[in-house]
Amino acid sequence: MRMYDLIEKKKEGHALSAEEIRWMIRSYTEDRIPDYQMSAMAMAICFVGLDDRETLELTLAMRDSGDCLDLSGISGQTADKHSTGGVGDKTTLVLAPIIAALGVPMAKMSGRGLGHTGGTIDKLECFPGFTTALDRETFIRNVNTVKLAVAAQTANLAPADKKLYALRDVTATVDQMSLIAASIMSKKLASGSDIIVLDVKMGSGAFMKTQKEAVKLAETMVRTGIGAGRRTAAVITDMDEPLGLAVGNSLEVIEAISSLCGRGPEDLMEVVYALGSKILALSGKAESEPQALKMMRECVASGAALRKLAEFVAAQGGDASYVFDTGKFLKAPCKLEVYAPDTGYVESIDARAIGTACMMLGGGRETKDSVIDPAVGICLVKKRGARIRKGDVIAEVHASESKKGAAAVRLVGSAYRIGPEPVEPVPVVKAVIDGVLSDDRYAKTSDWNRKF
Repeated sequence: MRMYDLIEKKKEGHALSAEEIRWMIRSYTEDRIPDYQMSAMAMAICFVGLDDRETLELTLAMRDSGDCLDLSGISGQTADKHSTGGVGDKTTLVLAPIIAALGVPMAKMSGRGLGHTGGTIDKLECFPGFTTALDRETFIRNVNTVKLAVAAQTANLAPADKKLYALRDVTATVDQMSLIAASIMSKKLASGSDIIVLDVKMGSGAFMKTQKEAVKLAETMVRTGIGAGRRTAAVITDMDEPLGLAVGNSLEVIEAISSLCGRGPEDLMEVVYALGSKILALSGKAESEPQALKMMRECVASGAALRKLAEFVAAQGGDASYVFDTGKFLKAPCKLEVYAPDTGYVESIDARAIGTACMMLGGGRETKDSVIDPAVGICLVKKRGARIRKGDVIAEVHASESKKGAAAVRLVGSAYRIGPEPVEPVPVVKAVIDGVLSDDRYAKTSDWNRKF
């Protein structure tokens, strides 16, 4: 088999066989195919595309290029949730304790943040002593006993994806749906969970800018997950403005804890409940969406979800007292206010600009080696639709020093668009892609109606 022949075959619009795809991925991972030939293949795929079968075979080949986590030692159906990345996205910190408290094992592999989006692990490490460096035995034991564990992705998890993504990143071949889906799903499948629910972001702060693009990616990933034998669904959520009010690691953890106490921002809880409904339905814990919503709200109201967060933090070495006393979290020494330049209504807030401002403060990484400052960040006082007067405080910047804070104030101020007319509320959850595991495997798109 020759890579030259496979490139030509794909260039001419023909489908690659499972054997050809597996040989290609295996050979590239083992450095037997040069970067320039794989670049040519990636570009051919961008122009010609992959069908559903090819996408699934590519995903499985990338999954099998490294370690696959065996979760057979966990009692019950395990669930995992993945987000395509967003600003202020602390959903996992709220969702996972709720689902675990309701008896569904959450076995989650997470990464760190890079660029203008935050990472779950960075947020969890705001708890002193917390570790995600869990060996397999500890991970499985924690899921069995606590019903929740979050571990850092191993270096050998889908190594073919890591190598191929680095190549795509410098050859203008990142934005191809099958390649994106295979990149995400290869890692999710290698993580071993029975149920995969995807939070696909769309808007200014997301990779997918339009709902059409987001739905196409979500449907591709759902079909791929189902084809691999996993119960899979996706939720399309808005990232035209940050999720919730807090952006920055400690600030987001505090907001997540407040949400588990029943004081969560409406947009954040809308996403949490939409994702949670899919997990509870796919696990068989709830027979309907209204039942799932009722179960989750009662779990929060009773305090069970908050106690589960504390149990989870303690099980992974963290100081759980912070869950019940958020005043212990590190505070930035400098707090500056951002004032409204005009009277009117908040029309929009550029999520990417807010994320960039947080990164400038030290709350995000410009490179993988950057050191995170957990205390810095931004709190949004006014969000889309709010009526404001000139001079009102619309946001607060938490900084380590005044110079960085002043630069962030300017960027945050410029992220707000203010207009003269009232703004209609915009649902955060745009659509749900339901996956049904059956003989004729399919995915369908449906609207999500706000029910809380």
